[in-house]
This record gives sequence, C-alpha cells and structure tokens, in this order.
Amino acid sequence: MGGLPHYPSTLSRLTRPAPPPSIRRGGTHANRWMVERTAAARQAGLDSLFVGDHHATPGAYYQNVPILGRMLAEWGAAPAGCLFLLPLWNPLLIAEQVGTLAAIAQGRFIFQCGLGEDGKQFAAMGADIRYRPSAFEESFDLVQRLLRGETVSSSGRFRLESARVALRPAEPVEYWIGASADVSIDRAARIADGWLASPGQTPEMARRQADLYRERCAKHGRTPSAVAIRRDIFVGGSPDAAEAVAGPIVTRGYRGFDPAALVWGSVEQVTEKFRALAAMGYTDVIVRHLIDDQGEVLGSLERLAAVREALRSA
Repeated sequence: MGGLPHYPSTLSRLTRPAPPPSIRRGGTHANRWMVERTAAARQAGLDSLFVGDHHATPGAYYQNVPILGRMLAEWGAAPAGCLFLLPLWNPLLIAEQVGTLAAIAQGRFIFQCGLGEDGKQFAAMGADIRYRPSAFEESFDLVQRLLRGETVSSSGRFRLESARVALRPAEPVEYWIGASADVSIDRAARIADGWLASPGQTPEMARRQADLYRERCAKHGRTPSAVAIRRDIFVGGSPDAAEAVAGPIVTRGYRGFDPAALVWGSVEQVTEKFRALAAMGYTDVIVRHLIDDQGEVLGSLERLAAVREALRSA
C-alpha cells in the first residue's frame, strides 16, 4: 500500500459495534458467527482484517485483542490489526498486546487508533475526556517507541518507569489514525502513516476530507501509506434483492447515518460506488455489514469477491 492505486483495496472489518440480538445477549452463536465471517472474508480474498474498540457498552461486546486472536486462526497471511482508543489505555499494555498479536499473526500488523468519544465510556475507564488530544499524542509516541524496542519512562498524562516490551513485531507496524475533525486530520497527516475516515461521511464530505488530508500530508512532507474510509455495506444478488434486504434498514435510519454514506446494491452498483471513492483519492475501503442476518452477510461477503475483482480489472 505504498502508493495510491487506481482502485480501492477492499478491507474487511468484521467486528460490529451494533451486534445482532444474539450477540447483545451474549448468545452462543456470536463467536461462531464472527469466526464464519472471518473465514468467508478470507475466501473472498479481502485484503485485511480489523476489529474495533469499545468499553462499558450496554450490550455484550467482544473485546478487540482476544477476539482478534481467535479470528487470526481463520485468516491467513494477509494484514490484520486492531483499533485502540489511545486515551483509554495504558501505553505499555497496548504495546504488549500488539506485540503478542503480531507474533500470532502470519501477516503484517496495522495499528489503527483514535481519540474516542462518549463521556460515559471515559468515566467508566477512569480517563478524563478533557485531555483526549494530549493523552492521544503522548500515548501514540510511547507505543511507537516501545514497539521499536526502546526502554521508556514518562511523567505526563501516563506515568511509566523503565517500561519495555520484549515480544515485538517481526516487521514494522503500520500506523493509521481515524479522524474526522480538521485538526485531527492534520494530526494524522503529521504523525501517522495513514488516515481512516469515519463511516458517516457523505460523498461530498468524504471528498473534502480526502483533499484536506492530502494537502496536510504535503505540508508536513509525508507520503501516506493509506487513505482509507469505512463504509457500511450490503452486496445483493441483484439490485432488487439488495433493496429488499437493506432498504428497510436504511429507511429506519440506520445508526443515524445519511443514506448517502451507506453502500448497498448489486455487485455492479457497489463497484461503482467504490470506484467513486477511488476517484476521490481513497486507497482502501473498510467494510462492515449494515445487516445482521448471518446468511445474508455470508452471501454479501461472497459477492464482495466479484466487487474486488471488478475493481482490480478496471
């Protein structure tokens, strides 16, 4: 992902912050569903696997490190990674978790991170939301240094003394920052390898933010490894089939998103929407399904293989 290809690589994010009812209740099917989706994503040839980061949620949520460890058993040698909300974590603990996951993974590890939001989540984790930016940048620097093998001490937002990580990734970690505010996009351009746009951006917003990010990268003298965006999607067997499954969910106001930010349709329709993102300068599309039905999700993942092939052959 060193350059900016003419198509967006289709990435797979299979953890669901809004899980289906059986997962919210801690149902016995939840883990099996996630494992099945990982295997289906690998079979479809998707390029990467990611999981998110949420805490003190009202419903059951599989935490990122242990669930990714399980999913990696189904994944293979393609890149994989976790999102970490840095102000909520001890930097040494993050570095140790990443070192362990990278040792388990067959492929390269991509470290995604963000500021986090939701005052209740911060309070539950004993973190002060007022200091998010400074805590984020301090943690980002400490994690990088620890994973490079340095012995680190700090007396800022985080207090560490002679901290070190013995189990480190065999190859360099790639660092992406998720950001939507202009100042945060500038931060991503200044200190990270790549940027991840949030899923609720309409095409107009996504274009403006991609332009801003590239402008700030040029200002800071950096060439990004990834200009990524997440899209919540469904790929149906036909336009009518896709509308029958996803249309009612969108109409009910899925996650409060503008419908223009969502992607659903046939293979051809989804391909065209991804091509539009590539034309804006996005190199990667991280997908999460906007439906819960396991059979429909597995079918959509299978059809994503055709989307990916169409993008590559364009």
